[in-house]
Amino acid sequence: MNADRVEVSWDAGKNSWLIRVEVGAEVIRRHCKEAKSADDKALQMAAERTAADEGYLVSAANISVRR
Repeated sequence: MNADRVEVSWDAGKNSWLIRVEVGAEVIRRHCKEAKSADDKALQMAAERTAADEGYLVSAANISVRR
């Protein structure tokens, strides 16, 4: 199954990156342990791994990183 969209953003309250996987109306939120200074490539790879862990595929074009 394909994820519609994946968004990566910094969660200051948890002091970690938040990955939001959107599939239709469903939204799955997971935190990852990448460093705050991680580059976009590392965050995209973390987003792909997280989506895969949840059973979804996502293309790089559907991953956005908000800083």
